[in-house]
Amino acid sequence: MLKEKLLQFLAGIQWLNFGDKQMDIELVKQFTQDHLKDEKTGHDYYHGQRVANLATKMYLSDYPDAHADSRVVAIIQTGSYLHDTIDEKICDDPSKVIAEIKELLPKVGFTELEAQDILFTIQHMSFSANIEHHYKLPLSGQYVQDADRIESLGAIGIARAFTYGGKHGNKIYDPEIKPEKLVSHDQYRNHVETTINHFYEKLFDLEGLMNTPAAKKEAHRRTEYMREFVQEFMDEWNV
Repeated sequence: MLKEKLLQFLAGIQWLNFGDKQMDIELVKQFTQDHLKDEKTGHDYYHGQRVANLATKMYLSDYPDAHADSRVVAIIQTGSYLHDTIDEKICDDPSKVIAEIKELLPKVGFTELEAQDILFTIQHMSFSANIEHHYKLPLSGQYVQDADRIESLGAIGIARAFTYGGKHGNKIYDPEIKPEKLVSHDQYRNHVETTINHFYEKLFDLEGLMNTPAAKKEAHRRTEYMREFVQEFMDEWNV
């Protein structure tokens, strides 16, 4: 209870004390569109847009006294849009794009400390980065991470899983290939998997990794939907 009250207090500080400087989030959106224009595996601009919308919605649900036009919401939305522009799965040179983002954020209107929060979040929020070491993200980053993980669940999550698997030549399912327990970044990136195995190796576990109250509720709903899909798939496979 004390921790929750402290987080609420800190959240209030973020939107009350950041002054009147205008934020130009359109610069962030354009940057994301430019860098992800050729992305076709479910990590495109529209994914970033959904993450931004969902993260904002969940933050405002958990902190009803916060404002939609606050600076903390701008931080959340910016991290949401930018996170996949540096993802190693789809970015050939993340360090180059990080340098570009460092130049972008002051132009948007962020302070040095705000930019540091955004950069820390997008560099440490991924599932693969947290297999061997769990990174504690700032409050804004927790909402970005939760929303990004929720995007791997539910109907959208199912569609993205099969899109990504198909793009990378993974089988839909093979009963001879067993799910593995993921213990390292390299194993996660390089082991032989099927798309159905991906549900058991990662997706079904995401619900238990959520940071925030609103995310835990939405993740549970989408996970239940996904479990029903996989059960139906297996029933049809074993006809």
